[in-house]
Amino acid sequence: MRCPNCQQWNRATLPRCFRCGTELPTNVPVQPSWRASLKDDRAGKSYIRVDEDGLVDVSPDDREVLAAEMAELKARKDDGTRRLRRMRAEAAMRYPGQPYETASADTAADYAEDSYAEPAAQMEAAPEPEPESEPAPEPMAETRVHSARVSFTGFPQAEDPAPEPVPARPPRNPRGTRVIQNPGEWQDSRSYDPIVDDMRESNVFKQPPNLHELPQTPSRRSRQRRLIRMLTVLLVVAALGLCGAIGLAAWSRWNEARSDQNRALVTASMVDDLAAHTILIPGEEGQLIYIHELHGTYEVIGGFATIVIPDYTWYEDLATVTEETMSVTLTPYVKNASSGKNRLDPITYDITIPLSPVELVTPGSLRTEVTTAMYSLVFKVRQGSRVSINGVDMSDAVDENGQLTYNATVQPKGDNVYQVSVRSPYCRDNSMEVVLFREVQEIPLDLAATTYTSTSLSRYQVTCSTLPGADVDILSPHTDLNITNLSTTGEFSFYAVFDKIGDNTISIQATYPGKKPSRVDYVIYYLPNQDDYTRKAWSLTRAADYSELMGNISFRAENTQIYVAMGEFSDFVTDSPQMAVMYCSEDGKSQPVLLENRTKTTWKKGTYYRIYADVKGVYNGMPWLVARYTYLD
Repeated sequence: MRCPNCQQWNRATLPRCFRCGTELPTNVPVQPSWRASLKDDRAGKSYIRVDEDGLVDVSPDDREVLAAEMAELKARKDDGTRRLRRMRAEAAMRYPGQPYETASADTAADYAEDSYAEPAAQMEAAPEPEPESEPAPEPMAETRVHSARVSFTGFPQAEDPAPEPVPARPPRNPRGTRVIQNPGEWQDSRSYDPIVDDMRESNVFKQPPNLHELPQTPSRRSRQRRLIRMLTVLLVVAALGLCGAIGLAAWSRWNEARSDQNRALVTASMVDDLAAHTILIPGEEGQLIYIHELHGTYEVIGGFATIVIPDYTWYEDLATVTEETMSVTLTPYVKNASSGKNRLDPITYDITIPLSPVELVTPGSLRTEVTTAMYSLVFKVRQGSRVSINGVDMSDAVDENGQLTYNATVQPKGDNVYQVSVRSPYCRDNSMEVVLFREVQEIPLDLAATTYTSTSLSRYQVTCSTLPGADVDILSPHTDLNITNLSTTGEFSFYAVFDKIGDNTISIQATYPGKKPSRVDYVIYYLPNQDDYTRKAWSLTRAADYSELMGNISFRAENTQIYVAMGEFSDFVTDSPQMAVMYCSEDGKSQPVLLENRTKTTWKKGTYYRIYADVKGVYNGMPWLVARYTYLD
């Protein structure tokens, strides 16, 4: 606030004037009067909006605020222009004939445009002086103008001498403004305002601000340059970051490659057609690597110690293996003559434990409906496997080809379930469930438990039993039916006649008044012995015999005509059962036939065979024969 005695400006918190000591008034309003002129203190227009639900929203309109600010900006700009003109006129009236500068039209327009932002800069441009005929008051202060800018160096003292004559007006600079040649030639005179004199005496303006150092409003071009510099810096930083990331990735790959050189290599391999893993441990030539788990030592040859380990090594001694995979860890040591054993990094890898192979040959599905008390289940397993059916060990019944035949007793109670468990060498346990369904019989009808499933006789005696007093009918070819004891014990017998080579079905039906009939179908595989079978064979080597077979193949299939085929197999169609193509001509390039293996020999490609087979039909345009006997020539 201003002191009422000496007119000195003081801070509002001071109790007395720091110059004259006069007590300052205390009833000064807390908020200055100029605060009322700020736009933040003026309440703006608000709009009340009510939606269809009755909710009220009171908020100012941004467009209204923007319009008010634009109007205020234009008013301030116009007010600055008027102030600048008035200051120029007052300067011309106070200092007539003084060497002040007049800015060019472009410079004056620039200052008028920026007057609202920097009021101090509004004094930098001075208008052309008025005619010198007008009276001018005594100069108040020395004025220096440079490039349309005004600066004050100080106020004259009362005891200063009278000013010297004014020198000639200096020439204009290239921009069209006049520059003072010798500012020190000007002298101050006593001001007409005592307040200004007091301020001069108190050295208020001893160090006036340098108007050239005031912040200037950045132009659009400078803002664009600054934006370009910022973008350039960002691009450089991004490029450096990308180069750093690429370098870091390259270093990481190099480090991994370097570490891989000292790391053991583990690859999958095979040993005797079984899964295994080959481990390469790097080391110096001639070093000895000891594996603790294997209790073995391996020498480094060619930069690596090579170790081949079958996978079954890790689970062969386990009683039961159910997991599909297993994690294996090896602990290698380097043997040194001086320091003994130095432990290397452990080697860990995973192995896969295969299931024990098992295949159901007969019947063709896991659930089958049968009508006989005896049914042969045929399985295919790996030779040497442990097989159990319903908890009974059947391993001894596995033949040299891995085939197991189990004669199951089927009760007329519906589902008969057979649990099959297989444990093959170097495999984990596998299981299978086979269901034979036999309908519940009101009239019991069964074949004797001693009935065979295969025979080499063309006439085979079959013994059966049923309900005493029931009537029986043999629906398949037969002779010599004996029903002597049928009414008393229910037993009867007959001879089954096999009219074709291969599977023959025996069908028996029993009836009784007031009960549902019962029927039994039983399949017997009929194959004459090799002497009788091979004696009836026809040759397929000659082209005439092959053409006759192709022309009468339906008739030959009905009578199961036997042929002999000699040669090597050119291609295998299926593996189970084995079906292969053989060219039966003398040169082995024509007369193809398809042979289905029902012999006890497993065929191999590249081996010369002599095979006896009977006609079954046609497959893909060539004769289809079922092989019964195989010989190696």
